[in-house]
Amino acid sequence: MMRLPLFDYRTPRTVAEAAQILDGEGPEAMVIAGGTDLLPNMKRRQQTPRTLVSLRRIEGLSGAHLDHSASQLGSCLTLAEIAEDPRFRNGCSALWQAASMVATPHIRNMATLGGNICLDTRCMFYDQSYEWRQAINFCKKKDGETCWVANSSPRCMAVSSTDTGPALMALGARVILHSARGEREVTLADLYNNDGREYLTRRPDEIVSDIRLGPLHGWRSTYWKLRRRGSFDFPVLSVAAAARFSHDGVVEEARIVVGSAASRPLVAEEAARSLLNRRLEPEVIEEATTLAARLAKPLDNTDFDMSWRKKVTSQFVTYALRELRGDDMRAERTRVMHSQADGVS
Repeated sequence: MMRLPLFDYRTPRTVAEAAQILDGEGPEAMVIAGGTDLLPNMKRRQQTPRTLVSLRRIEGLSGAHLDHSASQLGSCLTLAEIAEDPRFRNGCSALWQAASMVATPHIRNMATLGGNICLDTRCMFYDQSYEWRQAINFCKKKDGETCWVANSSPRCMAVSSTDTGPALMALGARVILHSARGEREVTLADLYNNDGREYLTRRPDEIVSDIRLGPLHGWRSTYWKLRRRGSFDFPVLSVAAAARFSHDGVVEEARIVVGSAASRPLVAEEAARSLLNRRLEPEVIEEATTLAARLAKPLDNTDFDMSWRKKVTSQFVTYALRELRGDDMRAERTRVMHSQADGVS
């Protein structure tokens, strides 16, 4: 049995109090909300904070205000609450789908939106017991000097594993970061680095308090996920897409994000631009799919063959854009979910 290391547990009642604790404790402290990722990592000694600062008793971090003009989501909103709230099944469908596909119902009851946004990157050489990692002389992400996926790489190649991150990026989300030094707002895209070890631009003393969305009127969005077990696993590829349409079906704005293909979600800007002022006809979708799939350069450090995962990227972008167009993709989603265990799509 893997046991947690010893730690102090603090339960502040305000964001300001939590920020003061983080500032005083320094890098030895970490924020915890649901703990569904952090606590297993602590058992494997991947993360070993001396102080945990809980956000669960802070009022105001669990609310959800959705409006066509502007929306604000608290970082401690659970994934189960998002999955079960019918208000998210409109312009925010990508977020609802992403939240509902995370792990199991038990985990979604505990896991929070802020925690999933900041979810640790994953790699087959990192997500192992301490003894296993010690036997290979550790890796660049934790305690070692070599990235065992790409030995000559100057950076860690661990892969982004967040579901809600790509979905919210497609929705144009921004995050509010609080610290003892004040508050700052950044786009969610700017929260991520393409480095598996330093994968967030959030400072250790900062707390993700809120996620803000702009106007959603006229927007449609969707999220597609590849995983071995259709009811449990982390993504090994995901595609989030969102578009705002005119009354006659012309794309006025669009965003496409490819997740779990690098150490950060990848924004397919060129692919999204190719959709503007056009209807989602088959040739338009094919052009955007080709452009988006160029971004995916998966490595052999997660599940499934990496060349197959790159091929599936094209298919998933196509599925997402067809769903935005209004096609009924329920049968396709069911087929993909059932076929993933066999490594075919």
